[in-house]
Amino acid sequence: MNNMIWLMRAAKWARKPPSAKMVKLVFAIIAAGLAMLLLEKLGMWPEWATLEQRRGMRIPH
Repeated sequence: MNNMIWLMRAAKWARKPPSAKMVKLVFAIIAAGLAMLLLEKLGMWPEWATLEQRRGMRIPH
């Protein structure tokens, strides 16, 4: 059944494809995410933008 939903969605996109503006927006969001990932892997990501990582399991009181 899930395949039928995707087939219907593909047919809808074939009849009315997304605008060029929407495609550019999606690619810009993906590029921004990849840039942030690259900065983090290179160690150039600022400390204030990093969440604190807690070690172990936290049990609520």
